[in-house]
Amino acid sequence: MTVRNLTALRRGYPFRMTTAPDRPLLLLDVDGPLNPYAARLPHLRGYRTHRLRPSNWLSRQAPGSRPHRRGLRVFLNPTHGPLLRSLPYDLAWATTWMNEANEMIAPVIGLPPDLPFIAWPELFATDPDGLYWKTRPLLAWAAGRPFAWVDDMITDLDEAYVRAHHDARALLVRVHPRRGLRDADFTRLTHWATSA
Repeated sequence: MTVRNLTALRRGYPFRMTTAPDRPLLLLDVDGPLNPYAARLPHLRGYRTHRLRPSNWLSRQAPGSRPHRRGLRVFLNPTHGPLLRSLPYDLAWATTWMNEANEMIAPVIGLPPDLPFIAWPELFATDPDGLYWKTRPLLAWAAGRPFAWVDDMITDLDEAYVRAHHDARALLVRVHPRRGLRDADFTRLTHWATSA
């Protein structure tokens, strides 16, 4: 990573990694894939509960309220970091946590603290065609590179849009927010990246 790109990352500017352009990107959401927030069981196997205070979430809580004081409950699995690092991808965050994923999520699961991230132009924007609000900015950020995108909110409409508007290979992996990333997802990601 160049000094220029690292500086851009620290300032929150979007940029593409240029270290291995032949490798696809793996664009990671936090809530759903890494944090199965909708899980019914209080103790998921392999997961640990953390109380974190991401600024986007805090801004929607009443100051002084119990949630504001306690922080957001987040389930994270420390085995996910090594598994993700072993995949043949360049990792990047595609989450509302943006750079806070580097600060709060990466150290807990064992990912590097300086992964690139998409600095969304507007969180939760309404798309005129009914796409998921992340889809258009994510495609612009990928800038023609092959990518796999892991998220819990991807729809069939988003998949069709990516097929029609992205010339490189793309894999969209919809992860259920009750289960998070599972072995089958890692197998699918590995197979897709190595079968180009």
